[in-house]
Amino acid sequence: MNGPLALTYLRILAVPILVVVLLSDFRGNHIAAFAVFIVATLTDMLDGFWARRKKQITVLGQLLDPTADKLLVVSALICLVGTGAVPAWMAVIIIGREIAVTGFRAMASANGVNIPASALGKIKMTLETGTIGILLLGEGVLGRVYVLSKVGLWLTVAVALISAAEYYIRYGRTVLSGRS
Repeated sequence: MNGPLALTYLRILAVPILVVVLLSDFRGNHIAAFAVFIVATLTDMLDGFWARRKKQITVLGQLLDPTADKLLVVSALICLVGTGAVPAWMAVIIIGREIAVTGFRAMASANGVNIPASALGKIKMTLETGTIGILLLGEGVLGRVYVLSKVGLWLTVAVALISAAEYYIRYGRTVLSGRS
């Protein structure tokens, strides 16, 4: 166990806390859910930086880090569908993309091909987390600024689809043929 891995575990533990807080009905639950989400998101940035800086990159960390990211985003989206803040079809596209790209990367890895995160994938993640943050705060907290959540959702869906297509276009032939 090292520091970066501990942060990844902390992010995983934040998921059920986020779900309970978001789906509970108490005054300030949106702000509390936002705080949990932001702290968890910050651990994602910090654990990677820390692991590289201190040369504490582990196979377990490389596996758990993206899994923790997906758990956080998928859990938040599912809860936000449940609260009516996110249309189910948008969540299905975003979550479906996550599953498809993760599966594609696993196939690539099995064939000895490493697929690094693309610039579009990083843009998608930034849009996704920013939009989820806005959605978590809600219209009651943000007022007119909340309209950015709708714009963010549409942009996230578009970039999710485009970035998935980019991975398949760039690596599909190699991964599906089994060549490395």
